[in-house]
Amino acid sequence: MDTAVKEKGTRLYDCSRGCEVERTPIGELKIQYNPRCCKLSSYNWMEGIHQSPYDDLYEVRFKNTRKIYFRNTSGQIIKKGDLVVVEAQNGHDLGIVTLEGPVVLEQLARHHIDPDTYEFRRIYRKAKILDIERWQEAIAREHKTMIRARQLAARLGLEMKIGDVEFQGDGTKAIFYYIADERVDFRQLIKDFAEEFHIRVEMKQIGARQEAGLIGGIGVCGRALCCSKYMSDFQSITTQAARCQDLSLNPQKLAGQCSKLKCCINYEASTYVDAQRQLPELRGPIELEDGPAWLMKTDILAGTMYFSYEQGSLSNLYPLPASRVREILAENRKGIKPASLQASGPAVKQTEFISAVGDDSITRFDEQKKRRNNRKKKDGRKNNNPGNNNNNNNNRRRSGNGGGGQK
Repeated sequence: MDTAVKEKGTRLYDCSRGCEVERTPIGELKIQYNPRCCKLSSYNWMEGIHQSPYDDLYEVRFKNTRKIYFRNTSGQIIKKGDLVVVEAQNGHDLGIVTLEGPVVLEQLARHHIDPDTYEFRRIYRKAKILDIERWQEAIAREHKTMIRARQLAARLGLEMKIGDVEFQGDGTKAIFYYIADERVDFRQLIKDFAEEFHIRVEMKQIGARQEAGLIGGIGVCGRALCCSKYMSDFQSITTQAARCQDLSLNPQKLAGQCSKLKCCINYEASTYVDAQRQLPELRGPIELEDGPAWLMKTDILAGTMYFSYEQGSLSNLYPLPASRVREILAENRKGIKPASLQASGPAVKQTEFISAVGDDSITRFDEQKKRRNNRKKKDGRKNNNPGNNNNNNNNRRRSGNGGGGQK
C-alpha cells in the first residue's frame, strides 16, 4: 500500500481513494466506500430524483482528485459506492461511483461539459473479486514505483519532481504526476520507465497547487486544504489581493503548504475592494485647529479611519467615520480648519497582546501546587514534633483521670 493508507486492526483506510479495505478470515477481500475520507467530495442533494435521459450518467472517482464521468451501458443497477470496471484509453480501469442522478448534470455544467455532445466512456460492469485483487496488487506497487522513478529522473539530471504515481486498475499503465518550472525533455526517461516497470507510461505535468490537492493536508485554519476539499480550478492570486485587505505582506504568513499564495486570499478580496470605494482618498494629512492629523490605519469594512497627530505613531489614535473625513476634506479645500479631534473624546490607545487565559500568569497553577506542598510539609512537622506528642498524651491522661473521679 502507499503512504496514504492507514491501518487500524484488520481494516485499512485508503484515504487516497476514499475506501476501506478489509480481508476476512477466509481470505475474501472487501472494499467499502467511505465518503468521509474523499477528496473533492460532493453531497448528493438530489438523491432519489430521476431525470431521463441522463439517469445512466455516473461520476467515478479514482486516486486522489481524479474524477471522470461515465455512461452505464452494462445493464446492471449501479448505485453510489459501487466498485465498477470502466473503459480506459488502453485496457480497463477500476474506480468507485461517487455521484449518481441529476446532480451529475450540475457537476458537468461546473466543468463546462455538454452532456449532449460529450463522448462519455462506458461502464463495463461491477467489479468482481478478480478485478479487485488485481487492483489492490497494482496499488501496492505505486509507492515503490514512485521512489524508483525519482531515482531514475535524478540519474538523468532532469529538473523535475515526481509527486505521485497512479496505476491503472488492470496494472498495465501508470500515470506519473510531475512538477517542473521549465520544459523537460523526458523521452529517454519514458523509455527507462517502460524498461524498468514493464508498463505503459503517461507523464502528466501539474502545478504546485494541484500537488497540494493530490497530497492533501490541514491548513493553518484547522480545516482540510481547499484544493483537496472542493476546488477543481485555480485562479491566479496576486499580492494586490492581500494589500487591499490590509494583510501583512509577510511571505511566511501569506504562503500555503504549496509555497504559493493562499487561495483563501481571493475569497474576500472583492468585498474589500467594494468597501474601499466608499472611503475618501487621502494624499496628505487633514488640517485641524491644533495641527495636521495623519491617517495611520483604516478599518475598511467598518468604514472607520484612525488619525494621529504624530506621523508614524500608532499611539493616541482618534477614530473618524468616512463621512466625517469627507466633510473635513471639503472644509480644508475652502480653507477652513475644523475643531480639534481631542475635543471629541479620549484617544484610542494601541491594544496590547493579551494571552488566551487573560492577564493571569501561565505558572499560576504551579504556585498553588507549591502552597499545597508547603502546607503538607508544615502539617508533617507538627505531627513529628515530640513535644506535641507528649502534650497530647498528657491531655489524654488528664481526661481519663477526670472521668474516673466522676465515677
